[in-house]
Amino acid sequence: MQYKVDYLPASEALQVVQSGQRVFIHGSAATPTHLVRALAGEAPRLKDVEIVCISVLGDFPIAESRYEGNFNINSFFVSEPIRPAVNEGRADYIPVFLSEIPDLFRTGIMPLDVALVQVSEPDAHGFVSLGTSVDIARAAVNTAEHVIAQVNPLMPRTHGDGLIHVSELDALVYAPEPLHETVFGDRVTTTERKIGEYIAELIPDGATLQMGIGAIPDAVLSCLGNHRDLGVHTEMFSDGIIPLIESGVINNKLKTKHPGRVVTGFCLGSRKLYDYVHDNPFFTFLDIDYVNEVSVIRQNHQMVAINSCIEIDLTGQICSDSIGTYQYSGVGGQMDFMRGAALSKGGKAIIALPSRTQKGVSRITPFLKQGGGVVTTRAHVHYVVTEHGIAYLFGKNLRERARELIRIAHPDDRELLEQAARDRFGRWSD
Repeated sequence: MQYKVDYLPASEALQVVQSGQRVFIHGSAATPTHLVRALAGEAPRLKDVEIVCISVLGDFPIAESRYEGNFNINSFFVSEPIRPAVNEGRADYIPVFLSEIPDLFRTGIMPLDVALVQVSEPDAHGFVSLGTSVDIARAAVNTAEHVIAQVNPLMPRTHGDGLIHVSELDALVYAPEPLHETVFGDRVTTTERKIGEYIAELIPDGATLQMGIGAIPDAVLSCLGNHRDLGVHTEMFSDGIIPLIESGVINNKLKTKHPGRVVTGFCLGSRKLYDYVHDNPFFTFLDIDYVNEVSVIRQNHQMVAINSCIEIDLTGQICSDSIGTYQYSGVGGQMDFMRGAALSKGGKAIIALPSRTQKGVSRITPFLKQGGGVVTTRAHVHYVVTEHGIAYLFGKNLRERARELIRIAHPDDRELLEQAARDRFGRWSD
């Protein structure tokens, strides 16, 4: 039985957007590209519309310089489509923990006038799903004055907090289009593979994992084939977990919180992944202020958080969102999970990075680049892993931390790093 709904053209649905309003745009694989393009078409009548979002993908014309003055992007995360605008001063970035963004909407600090989201087709009872990205979109839908949904038959129906009855939506626009895809598995290098092997040694059977997407998380997952009874509680995941689920390595049965289920805020990967999560009760997509809440994360025993960074200084300060003053990404959920894992019974908080950039520059440095942001403080860092080994910093003083980090730096960089450590700390014993 097909639930009957009335669809509008995007141009008609978007008439509710007015100058000076704040508009939320759904992100990641769920970026509603059809609505974004249509919103750009409304530019002649609009001025100073504030756009808030996290990571967005695909064609995003409202970030182009020709729309400056029509749309002002004020983003919680700097993804590729808006990176030039932020670094050219045409857009802004808000540093904030991912877990705290919903409260900005709910408390009225950043009230939303309009939310643009992408959803699945209505089921027989009239419910659509936020699909691949529940994250902060659930709070946006709950609090926005007007909600416009791009209905896409290619959006999977996922279980959890993302179900919305069509009666809660002010306008529905039918627009089938492929979801945005990102695949990293074929980009794993020997360096990342070695990092994955070291991290796999740190993961005990029965652990619950948090990892993002990218070459290092995929490398880690590819090294876990001989592990047993792993679980997943993570803000996001990609294709890399599918083989481990199919082989039974990831079964979630020993999780302390939500046993039997993968808990997440969103997923991003290939079409295979989106088909895999469709109507699959093994996955539970929840509001990010719950998924990333430290008090929830820590309830999973043997919680292992695996995160990457741009650079780390000799004292353990982690820069993850910028290259000097160049804003590259955002705070995201790294600190949420680093702290949650550290507080978990038997948990481990891990930072992983190649020892050098692709240009051969050491990513373990005497000092962070001028303007670089500290996302994770040196007091929160426990394990650091490169292709040259594992450094354990928890409980160590600054001199001991420097020695540990130099040990896992690229061999050709160790002499200069040691000299920098001697200059900084004075007393230095080999």
